[in-house]
Amino acid sequence: MEDLVTLSKLIIFAGIVNVWFFRVNKGTQWRGGEAESMQEEFEVYGLSKAMMFIVGTLKVLAALVLLVSIWYPFLAIPASAAIGFLMIGAVWMHMRVRDPLKKSLPAAILFLLSAFIWLNSTGMI
Repeated sequence: MEDLVTLSKLIIFAGIVNVWFFRVNKGTQWRGGEAESMQEEFEVYGLSKAMMFIVGTLKVLAALVLLVSIWYPFLAIPASAAIGFLMIGAVWMHMRVRDPLKKSLPAAILFLLSAFIWLNSTGMI
């Protein structure tokens, strides 16, 4: 089970770093509306550039703490909770602008992985 938890942490970390560092100014099939960059996507959602930086910082920091929790397991609960909350927000934004469900898939997967980590870390599974 611990190998699956570690793999989940690595997937979340890699996914968030990929989106916020390598694809931030690139269009993808997952972007909200017809956005071609992260800033355009936040505009689609009616959110400011400042909010984009706040959300991005929170996601990257939470992903980094989740990565560190591989060695310091007590960090897994707050980090996975933060990721889960942020991913629910991402799914909600896609729904709010009536994106096809497919566009919510990456955020939904990261939410499920973070829920798995949280449940494991709390001893529920």
